Amino acid sequence: MEQDLHDASWHDRMYNNRALVPDTAAYLERWVSRSADVRAEHACTLDVSYGGLPGETLDIFLAQGVAAAAGAPVLVFIHGGYWRALDKSDHSFIAPAFTSAGCLVVVVNYALCPGTAEAPVSISLIGEQMERALHWVWEHIAAHGGDPARISVVGHSAGGQLAAFLLAVPWQTRSTRLPANVVRSGLSISGVHDLEPILHTPFLQSVLHVTSDEVQRCSPCRLPPPVHGTLLCAVGGDESAEFLRQNQLMQHAWGQRLVPRAVALEGLNHFSVLGTLAEPGTTLHAMALELLHASA
Repeated sequence: MEQDLHDASWHDRMYNNRALVPDTAAYLERWVSRSADVRAEHACTLDVSYGGLPGETLDIFLAQGVAAAAGAPVLVFIHGGYWRALDKSDHSFIAPAFTSAGCLVVVVNYALCPGTAEAPVSISLIGEQMERALHWVWEHIAAHGGDPARISVVGHSAGGQLAAFLLAVPWQTRSTRLPANVVRSGLSISGVHDLEPILHTPFLQSVLHVTSDEVQRCSPCRLPPPVHGTLLCAVGGDESAEFLRQNQLMQHAWGQRLVPRAVALEGLNHFSVLGTLAEPGTTLHAMALELLHASA
């Protein structure tokens, strides 16, 4: 019998990654512990404001072995948590594998849904915050040793949606000072590229309150493809059928020229896949380096 695509319990099973991975808590605890060590042991500037709203801050981890005049490629990392959980401080562990390879790493924060009655937070608002964050990076990162002409955005889960979304932003309509391709490339890890299923996923929709208009405006697979740039997509091979489907959507929507790779990485779940980003020698780490070291 064909699955009813609007069956709430099916959607909850497909999208509840914490229920699908029994040792989720252990992954999150390791991220927090490793991240605290990284901040203590590596050159970084923390809690830099990129805007005026609460939560609009970012952390900068300096590249190693790159002359300041040369400018290092810049990796901007956006965390997941279904737009409603987690924090940049949980993800500092991403940085050392890239700073040691001569890249500058920026880990950004954003407000979490649903916010408060006085200051509600939506996925649309988070998208606007990420635009402000990337504008700040483009404008200021040279002062920290980064090359504003080589900015790549990497995001996990909800962050994958935001990474792909930022690649599609028509930047020159935001400011005439900005180039058309503020974001040169992106890597979406276990990204949610179509928000429509969230409308039918009770444990998420009860917090996110996604509207049909947001589905159209914030789903990367529904946006016009960018003129410039490259997007790579990856997902854990052990993730749900919906996450495997979501991983293919961008290549179907934007074509193989802009999205040359959309891979499922064998033996990895929704949380372990992110860990491999920080492990040199893994497929995911190599994909990120490929984007970062591509010529400007």
